[in-house]
Amino acid sequence: MPLNHVERQEFLAQPHIGALSVNAGPGRGPLTVPIWYQYEPGGELWFVTGAESQKIRALREAGRCTMLVQRAEPTVRYVSVEGAILRIGEMTEDEHREMAARYLPADQVDGYLKVAEAFGAMVTVRVRPEHWLSADLGGGENY
Repeated sequence: MPLNHVERQEFLAQPHIGALSVNAGPGRGPLTVPIWYQYEPGGELWFVTGAESQKIRALREAGRCTMLVQRAEPTVRYVSVEGAILRIGEMTEDEHREMAARYLPADQVDGYLKVAEAFGAMVTVRVRPEHWLSADLGGGENY
């Protein structure tokens, strides 16, 4: 059963690992990679990636991407959102800290950020959600 507008936005706002997909070019399937992301209902979806990564090159060329998030328990549920890339900019320290704090226990954030200094230049990609797909496939008793 599809999720309603509020349910899908609330689900996307939870800290799932996203599967980012973007057109990888002629003769190739989409580039699909796991990624941390951030979203607040009604706002922009955003994530960070390397400033010289294959992902950023594909994102710049395509101008659009799709993010899929899912869970398997207590029911199989997913949300997929596709939209235009609004802007790509240099990642700030505050954005990096916010993203790390979303996914890591508080006592591990500073250590992660220290290690992440070796990752090189990073950028923030902001996406306007335009097209949504979602479902909650129910519990095991429905299979």
